[in-house]
Amino acid sequence: MSPVPARLPRGFTVRVAPDVRRLAGGSLLVGGTPLTTLRLSAAAARMVGAAPPIEVRGAMSATIADRLLATNLAYPEVGCLPRHDATELTVVVPVRDRPEQLDRCLRALAPLTCVVVDDASLRPGRIAEVTARHGARLLSLPENLGPGGARNAGVAHIDTPLVAFVDSDVVIDADRLLDLTRHLSDPQVALVGPRVRGVAREQQARWFQRFDAARSSLDQGDQPAAVARGSRVAWLPSACLVARRATLGDGFDAALRAGEDVDLVWRMLRRGHRVRYAPEVIAEHDVRGSARTWLGRVFTYGGSGAALAERHGDTVAPAAFTRLQGLAAFSVLARSRLATPLVAAAAVATYRKVRPALPAGREGSWETTRITAHALTGAVGQARDLTLRHWWPLAAAGLLSRAGRRTAATAVVLELAACVPTKAGDPPYLARVAGRRLHDLAYGAGLWSGVLRARTRQSARCLAPRLPPRGRLRPGAPAGR
Repeated sequence: MSPVPARLPRGFTVRVAPDVRRLAGGSLLVGGTPLTTLRLSAAAARMVGAAPPIEVRGAMSATIADRLLATNLAYPEVGCLPRHDATELTVVVPVRDRPEQLDRCLRALAPLTCVVVDDASLRPGRIAEVTARHGARLLSLPENLGPGGARNAGVAHIDTPLVAFVDSDVVIDADRLLDLTRHLSDPQVALVGPRVRGVAREQQARWFQRFDAARSSLDQGDQPAAVARGSRVAWLPSACLVARRATLGDGFDAALRAGEDVDLVWRMLRRGHRVRYAPEVIAEHDVRGSARTWLGRVFTYGGSGAALAERHGDTVAPAAFTRLQGLAAFSVLARSRLATPLVAAAAVATYRKVRPALPAGREGSWETTRITAHALTGAVGQARDLTLRHWWPLAAAGLLSRAGRRTAATAVVLELAACVPTKAGDPPYLARVAGRRLHDLAYGAGLWSGVLRARTRQSARCLAPRLPPRGRLRPGAPAGR
């Protein structure tokens, strides 16, 4: 049973996300991920439209702010929120044979209380030396439990209400880590994570290290979000997290050597807790030292998909679109003669599904058209990713047919266009193309390897797109009554 929602405290402030559209005179908000329509009562519309930030002053403003946060239509203004005292937080650092990185990690975390969990290092003396030098507590495990098991062992030896998990190859200073606790002013937030950015510490970083630093798979972007199924941010990496200890339950699943962070986040969401992504705080994560270890780790991440599918079903699905949208998208990639009628049919079906949720008249029609176009272009993008990443073994076999060759060629052309550098710090074009191709090949290989090892029908759901329920998109009951 989900916990009863607790009211946001007085003074808690949220700001409507800049990409949210206001329709029908401000009484209907459209946006968020997944796409949401939120109908406001007249009083609520006046409150939301009165000023950009919404401050909790009573029951009504608390309800509105909570609905906006839960639907990713707004994010908290954390700068004015109090952070927890350092005495309330203990940092658990799992490590195995990384004394230099551990030294850098603990130096940044001072003066916070840290528990270093040595997960059966081959040279435990060096780990003990570094731990003692920084005044941290050492917990030595007689056998290797993996990252999840090591973190659980650390949590069992602390008594503070808050716990932070920081991997030994991560650098985040104490002030930034404590800043994450501001999000816990929302009593429903049980877990919060920063933006994890890759960093190459070598003076002459190699091309794949520059790619990984700029386009790390752990980096969830620069937009704050409520973590949710189908959201732009659907999980958080355990490289750096802050949690309420009482909400962790059984903690990480020690049986998972990869994907244990995804599993923890989804279990907490299923229990009704709120999880937030806080990109205003940045943690630095060391990139791998060789192409082999980099791709090996990506392969391992892919291999966790089968185990996650067995535990969470189609939450781990690699794409989400309707059957008709999927057929239209792949017909576009194949440059089929059926592409035009299928795209037209998908456009009509999507339009009809969305239209009743939006206001009558030209305003609602234009917004429905915009959403329809976005859905169809998104389906083509997902079809491209499926072809080149998740389903590439099937795409390779499909090269024996003309349609298969056309599908792969179109996907590659779209990929080449997507690899054009768009921001400062992006790696050179060819390095980005090579990095994405190698990353996707390794991830897809790991995904299929995990499914073949599991040999269960449920595990294969990590390869299948998630199909939305039939019916129309409808706005919920008015908020703020």
